[in-house]
Amino acid sequence: MKKRFVGLSRRHVVAMLAAVLVAGTATGVVSALAASPSSSPSFGGAQKVVLQVGFDQSVDSLNPFIGYQSISWDVYNLNYDFLVNYDAANLEPVPGIAESWSHSPDGKVWTFHIRHGVTWQDGQPLTAADVAFTFNYIVDHKMASFTSYTSWITHVVATDPYTAVFSCSQPKANMLEMWVPILPEHIWSKLSPDDAANKFQNNPPIIGSGPFQVVKSVKGSYVQMVANKDYWAGAPKIDELVFRSYTNRDTMAEELQQGSIQYCDVSPAQFQRYTNKAGFTAQKVMYDSLENIGINCYAGMSDGKPWQSLGNPVLRDWRFRNALNWAIDRNKIAAIAYQGAAIPATGFLPSSFWKAPFDYHWDPPAGQAYTYDPAKAKALLAAAGYTDTNGDGYLDYHGKPISLRLWACNEKNELIVTGKLLAGWLKDIGIKVTYATMDDGALSAHLYNLVNGKFTPDYDLFIWDWDGDFDPGFLCSIFTTKQINGWSDCAWSDPAYDKLFEDQYKELDTAKRVQLIHQMEQIVYQQTPYIVYAYPEELQVYDTAHWQGWVQQPSGTGSLDNRWTYLDVRPKAGAAAAGSKAGIIAGIAAAAVVVVVAIVLLLTRRRNSGAAEEE
Repeated sequence: MKKRFVGLSRRHVVAMLAAVLVAGTATGVVSALAASPSSSPSFGGAQKVVLQVGFDQSVDSLNPFIGYQSISWDVYNLNYDFLVNYDAANLEPVPGIAESWSHSPDGKVWTFHIRHGVTWQDGQPLTAADVAFTFNYIVDHKMASFTSYTSWITHVVATDPYTAVFSCSQPKANMLEMWVPILPEHIWSKLSPDDAANKFQNNPPIIGSGPFQVVKSVKGSYVQMVANKDYWAGAPKIDELVFRSYTNRDTMAEELQQGSIQYCDVSPAQFQRYTNKAGFTAQKVMYDSLENIGINCYAGMSDGKPWQSLGNPVLRDWRFRNALNWAIDRNKIAAIAYQGAAIPATGFLPSSFWKAPFDYHWDPPAGQAYTYDPAKAKALLAAAGYTDTNGDGYLDYHGKPISLRLWACNEKNELIVTGKLLAGWLKDIGIKVTYATMDDGALSAHLYNLVNGKFTPDYDLFIWDWDGDFDPGFLCSIFTTKQINGWSDCAWSDPAYDKLFEDQYKELDTAKRVQLIHQMEQIVYQQTPYIVYAYPEELQVYDTAHWQGWVQQPSGTGSLDNRWTYLDVRPKAGAAAAGSKAGIIAGIAAAAVVVVVAIVLLLTRRRNSGAAEEE
């Protein structure tokens, strides 16, 4: 999900591409043609530079009110503009479609000055009215995908074509960290909120104002984008960008070797293959990402009456959930499932991403961190009333053995292996587990299950992951009561946490905000709606023999998957074209041809349920 950047989903089959490469001209001008896994279309044409980005995810929706995968948000971030952007070096807010801004002394009124002369990709002018429409549409209709960003915005007024004034009921600490794409009023105002939130496909060509425009999309296969040559920040240095879906990372690593891909995430074993390999750069990247075991905590109300979930009732007892922390060997998960490419986790906000003095990550004090101690887990469960009363080796609840369903999203092997380890550890402390893997669509259907139109989550435990934003507010929001049946996939609720969440978004003093968020992390640490077990390292490899302009965000430690890379990446002048497995149409002879497939990261879940195993 964004599992964004929210959970993740990755894939769809990519067949091997047949290829012939025609060597390039001395000027380094490149033409690329690439085959789709299914229909083998060609991209670009003579003298066009096409960067193809391969990834192990698939866009779930081109509609930003519906999509939840990180890769989908990559597409939105390129097809649309945002009020502000984030500096490639240090993640600080920098001008986006708003060239400047200010706020009142009390932080309740913000004024954004919109750029002059910007047009939508259909030629219509972009004005402050489009900005006001976008935010009012979200606020007035409670569009769930973005309400975690727009809290306390009451109304937005375009006081003139280039000035948008935001009125807020409270100060907003995240006003410059709202990942909200600015939408064209002349298109989206024709849609009902219900259609926008549930039905509208936003089929290509997608009208935005960003540096690229989606012109074709084949679900599970590829998304083709063309450069906006009239982009206000300057035209991209490539002509087309193709995001292509792969079945797994090993396939991408092979394509990288063949020259069909210029940038991708790889498995730990493949990473070693590319370390110090001539013509490539291999780097480890830490995101604001986390791998977690989600727990069904839902005990909600419907029509004023208790409406329980279909999860095991023991999971609504925080003492039961908390005890499970001691049954999990986080170090072994990092070593075995991730082959060392992960940091054992403590809290739900990742370490090594934010820096002092404003490090939002909280570490438990010495002696309070969860360690692998199954005897302690069993003792805590017994103290909470969960014991084996009939001697069958399993703990009981109301005289019946406790049996839990454990599901792992099959988007990547690390999650599957973690599930197998976890099933064994839970069995060791007397909990019967039925383990299965499933694609993101099937898992999401259980997480957001409806019975007679009522939210009725139907699961016990699941293994998935999250990517956050540069600001911690989004990851914090997934535990709020307001996000149940929204971004929340554990359906947990705690009034003290909700209060702190509201307080931290009102706090304009960053040091004080850090303290409030640390308190929130401590509540989640004890209450355990999630068991966060790892902060994964992304292993990226990219072609530096033939391509230049790769940009890390933040500088020196961050990912290449950002708009700054796609604006600046370009072939090296005079570099020989890399080999390609993309199909080249007969008759193209002489021109410079390079097929490049780069990779977008993170999330796109897929569809193939694994067989159940009972532990």
